Amino acid sequence: MRILISIISTLLLFQISYAQLPSLIPQPVEMKAGKATENFTLVNGSTVVFTSDNSLKPSADFLINHLKKYYNIDLKTSNIADGNRKNAISFVLDKTVNQYPEQYVMEVFSKTTTIRSASAVGIFYGVQTLIQLLPPSAKPFPLQFQAVSITDYPRFAYRGMHLDVSRHFFDVSFVKKYIDYLAMHKLNYFHWHLTDDHGWRIEIKKHPKLTAIGAWRDGTIIGLYPGTGNDGIRYGGYYTQEEVKEVIRYAAERYITIIPEIEMPGHSMAVLAAYPELSTTPKLPKKVAETWGIFNKFNNVLLPSEQTFSFLEEVLTEVMELFPSPYIHIGGDECSKIWWKQSAFSQQLIKEKGLKNETGLQSYFIHRIEKFVNSKGKTIIGWDEILDGGLAPNAVVMSWRGEKGGIAAAKQKHKVIMTPENFMYFNHAQFLKDDSLTAAKFLPLANVYNYEPVPAELSPAEGKYIWGAQGNLWSEYISNPAKAEYMLFPRLDALSEVLWSPKTKRNFNNFQQRLKQQLKRYDQMGIKYSKRYWEN
Repeated sequence: MRILISIISTLLLFQISYAQLPSLIPQPVEMKAGKATENFTLVNGSTVVFTSDNSLKPSADFLINHLKKYYNIDLKTSNIADGNRKNAISFVLDKTVNQYPEQYVMEVFSKTTTIRSASAVGIFYGVQTLIQLLPPSAKPFPLQFQAVSITDYPRFAYRGMHLDVSRHFFDVSFVKKYIDYLAMHKLNYFHWHLTDDHGWRIEIKKHPKLTAIGAWRDGTIIGLYPGTGNDGIRYGGYYTQEEVKEVIRYAAERYITIIPEIEMPGHSMAVLAAYPELSTTPKLPKKVAETWGIFNKFNNVLLPSEQTFSFLEEVLTEVMELFPSPYIHIGGDECSKIWWKQSAFSQQLIKEKGLKNETGLQSYFIHRIEKFVNSKGKTIIGWDEILDGGLAPNAVVMSWRGEKGGIAAAKQKHKVIMTPENFMYFNHAQFLKDDSLTAAKFLPLANVYNYEPVPAELSPAEGKYIWGAQGNLWSEYISNPAKAEYMLFPRLDALSEVLWSPKTKRNFNNFQQRLKQQLKRYDQMGIKYSKRYWEN
């Protein structure tokens, strides 16, 4: 009987202790809850203290702006440390907190809250955790940060999310909001899919027809592909270079690197509508795509001519001058090689270069673009089709057709970003009977959460080439910000925990319990998501 009582007491103590832990997403590496009497009270006039090094100002600004917007709390700032100061939130650059990249240590006590890191980005991630220590409501007042001690750092160096703005265009204000969402979830790469068959979305000063013609289509498919018709409404838009610079600046303040994607050699109908001379069939009429899908009957492939390469080098030069990212995504997927097969020029080039076939021609195309990009000090990323015919020497592979391409690239000692369609495409339905029009496949929250980016087929040494993973949001059936949020949340939460938290810490049932607090936070922020998640 005594043994039974002891077991029950232990379980009750465990449950009480567990219940006291804050519901954080992603789950930190180490966390210990303090006593309720040690909670930090946040009031108007509380001070954010950071060193005279202004590198910590973006973190202070993010916290101050968030608290003002959602809690109507005004904080002060100071760059003068004062150990006697009450209600102080201190950011400290501490070179000893450097066991892992992006690591931070947080301690919340009744009189002071401290975030320490060897880097400014570590402080920023600590701020994202600190925000989650608040209740998801401005009431009750005064607000309190729950007392806690945390040591935290990410599992993967690359933690990415993608947004397709070609099929449907999203304005700068929403792109900034999207970047905020990534920052809140401790993601550090934003893959901006700027060009495709359905629209060219970035100003290129040397080639103005790309936006004058290529940024607009004369109509859009109605309903699920193949659709029930065309709406006949002119649709489009693009970002000026000044707008791009503003988005880059905004992302940099949130420690997010933007990787621009300029699709080639396929998915180029918008380019060919503007410059048909770059096509294998320059005399045939061209237009920006109005329907979805992979195109074989429409010519969307660039002719691998010197004129085309000169054009692409001029485009990429402007893009690389705009984006400080060391990486440029060049697409490389779903190239309809039938048009090269029918092209006398392309067939002659295959013979001249001693290539085996059209697959070899694509490899030649990618190799040549990589050489130019490398000459500018940048590295290319491509979808896993760039493996076909031989992988470019320095390329990073983004594996979307399952994991096979990523496994092959890792075995060749190339960096890999895992983004397999069956686990990482957030344009797929969240529910078997979804309440909105989506891509036809099914990707529930549990499948995202349980995805393991490092394939079991890889040895430990090979597994180190798995740089990280990425979620993708393709916009065929996502025409507005509310729908984008609906498809993104809460699968973004699952992705963040896959990429940040230790593998041993992941537990879907526990995640679902913590998600309930996160959903309340989304209600506070006005974020759209499916209310079905409250049923779990």
